[in-house]
Amino acid sequence: MELTDLTARRLLDGYREGEFGPVEVTRAVLERAARIQPAVNAFVRLLEEDALARARASQERWRRGEPRGLLDGVPVTVKDILLLRGHPTLRGSRTVSLSGSWDEDAPSVARLREHGAVFVGKTTTPEYGWKGVTDSPLSGITRNPYDPSRTAGGSSGGSAAAVALGAGPLSLGTDGGGSVRIPAAFCGIFGLKPTYGRVPLHPASAFGTLSHVGPMTRDAADAALLLDVIGAPDARDWSALPPAPGPFSAVLDEGVRGLRVAFSPAFGGQVAVDPAVASAVRRAVSGLAGLGAYVEEADPDFSDPVAAFHTLWFAGAARVTQRLSPEQRASLDPGLREISAAGARLSALDYLAAVDVRMDLGRRMGLFHERHDLLVTPTLPVTAFEAGREVPGGSGHRRWTGWTPFTYPFNLTQQPAATVPVGKDAAGLPVGLQIIAARHRDDLVLRAAHALYRAGVATAPPAGAVAA
Repeated sequence: MELTDLTARRLLDGYREGEFGPVEVTRAVLERAARIQPAVNAFVRLLEEDALARARASQERWRRGEPRGLLDGVPVTVKDILLLRGHPTLRGSRTVSLSGSWDEDAPSVARLREHGAVFVGKTTTPEYGWKGVTDSPLSGITRNPYDPSRTAGGSSGGSAAAVALGAGPLSLGTDGGGSVRIPAAFCGIFGLKPTYGRVPLHPASAFGTLSHVGPMTRDAADAALLLDVIGAPDARDWSALPPAPGPFSAVLDEGVRGLRVAFSPAFGGQVAVDPAVASAVRRAVSGLAGLGAYVEEADPDFSDPVAAFHTLWFAGAARVTQRLSPEQRASLDPGLREISAAGARLSALDYLAAVDVRMDLGRRMGLFHERHDLLVTPTLPVTAFEAGREVPGGSGHRRWTGWTPFTYPFNLTQQPAATVPVGKDAAGLPVGLQIIAARHRDDLVLRAAHALYRAGVATAPPAGAVAA
């Protein structure tokens, strides 16, 4: 048994039974993280001293039979966008000074601390999380666990690679246009973008209400457990939702029997999907039907909202870089510098016109979910491509949004959306299936995903070659 291959729930069972302890597990995870780092570059920094101190305290609590909270002693990694007290949060940028006080936790991190989690390290991100792959002027390129010549996706690429390779079963990612789901799909793990406000965020994102915090895990059951911890209100986020009606972990086994599932393989022909992706996703959808869901092919009633998304996204980029000096601006990722300049040229009327598109999209999806409990699509139309590129070579796309048409619409609508690994292409690269529900129905997304895992439909090929 490799401790680094175990889920958080299995680790907790082991702690409870005295089979192993948090110190042993944390040492194994830190060793794995150090071993994979040269190949995939998942971490900005490892926190060995702090992690072992927290693990020793946890082990003593378990010895006394007094564990703290739901995740006592479980190793967790945190994307270097979210504040972690006592450690710099550099956001993938040379423009952020190391000399800050760093005396505050983000809300999700604070909840993990309260529940006894062990913080293993901060994971890589593109500069300010601006794109769907993970490379930055500060920390370089993060690579795919299945093939290091390919991208891990982004912007939570370090988190996805870490989870896939056993450097902690849980990670916190952020998702403003797919940044949890894209790398989770490319790396063969589970990723959830909860309903906006379910996981509070502080400081507020420059990208506004597009940006969500979400779990990145080995399976849906671990994600539900993590969401039970981090999905609590925080006074620093005025848009945070009230507590959920009950634990998400408690509804996992309700399954999908009787749920009305709409399968949209290509958004009505608007998206060109790689045949291997299309085939794997269709097989998984058949699995949902076999589990008792009522499945029909049906497309949501909208055209590509990319122009509106770009307006909101580019304006956010302009905001995040607004106070930089000319020297700092020159050090930025060239793509970020380009979209920031485009965002600075937008007017308030341009922004409000994009908000109008967003509101109409939300109305359309609200009506859609009166007829369908879930919408299922490919997570991405492609598998992982060459590392160090924003778009696949020869694709003709200008920006990362060109190859992520299934993800960013649901940031505009703030709906819960998850990616589940459902197979691989001929090169052995993972394929993801996306599950979307109406706002506030995170429980349905988690139920459907868990049903796929329990039935063996959700699966990914081992990513052990890099970790060996």
